[in-house]
Amino acid sequence: MNSEVPRKDGDMMHNTEWDSESTPAQEWEQESVKRALDELFNSARKYRSNKSYKELLGFIRRFRFYSPYNAMLVQAQMPGARYVAPAHRWQRDFGYFVRPDARPLVILQPMGPVMFVFDVSEVEPGPEARPLPKAVTAPFDIIAGYLNGELELTIENAKRDGIRVSGSREGSQSAGKICDVGDKKLEPLKFRVGRDKCGKPITVDIPVRYDVLINANHKKEVRYATLVHELAHLYCGHLGTPDKKWWPDRRGLNPLIREFEAESAAWLICGRLGIENPSADYLSGYLDETGEIPKISLECVMKVCGLIESMGREYLKQRK
Repeated sequence: MNSEVPRKDGDMMHNTEWDSESTPAQEWEQESVKRALDELFNSARKYRSNKSYKELLGFIRRFRFYSPYNAMLVQAQMPGARYVAPAHRWQRDFGYFVRPDARPLVILQPMGPVMFVFDVSEVEPGPEARPLPKAVTAPFDIIAGYLNGELELTIENAKRDGIRVSGSREGSQSAGKICDVGDKKLEPLKFRVGRDKCGKPITVDIPVRYDVLINANHKKEVRYATLVHELAHLYCGHLGTPDKKWWPDRRGLNPLIREFEAESAAWLICGRLGIENPSADYLSGYLDETGEIPKISLECVMKVCGLIESMGREYLKQRK
């Protein structure tokens, strides 16, 4: 990720899970906002056409400095926005001020339902303005398409949900799969929850609930894209859930919807890292005869993208 871009102030990277640590009142208020927004998108059917959906996903792929969900909200309110920040950050970081007639955009934030941000086109330099960095003036520039430690860290974080990731030697056309292990008694996973005074890892045992197999013959970027696709199936609720506070139970969906959601998530997450994958081609094959996309949950896909991104960026806490 571009190190010039601070991921804070309204970024949902710590608020993409369903087990929020906020108060019941805050949770209710935030969830009411989310429901209202999702109802707005669904009632307007704004992104049901293939063209508009591709434009939305393309924007979110390039709008890397906020979470996928917040990028979606920005695009819905101001197509063509380039870089958004709250008024206080424009002044604090750049010496810029919001114009009196500026149009505020609403996004979600941790520890509160919403916050207002302004695009770079809605601000002007003050007397102590500093040159805007490239992250602001050219936020959609192509980034390097390679992984650092995202694959390994995602595999480690998957353990907290009982996900065992294994490599298998398969043919070039075989990618991966995820399955529920059922009642099998397997060796528990060791999930790191901290370090002791000597710096040694402190681990807890997590029972294996799901098995993910990925083709060990593929290069690292392909293995990551495969893992992201399979995790998206799980976190979108396609296999059910051990706890509805962790992620929803959406078993029984049409297979077309399941694949479209997982492919959308994989294309977005990989694209935001600069990794190209063939998901765009697959997505076009899932359109109906009218050229419309299946009736997916756009909100669910965006939340899942935020969660999986955080799994490759930082060590996550143990589930409650």
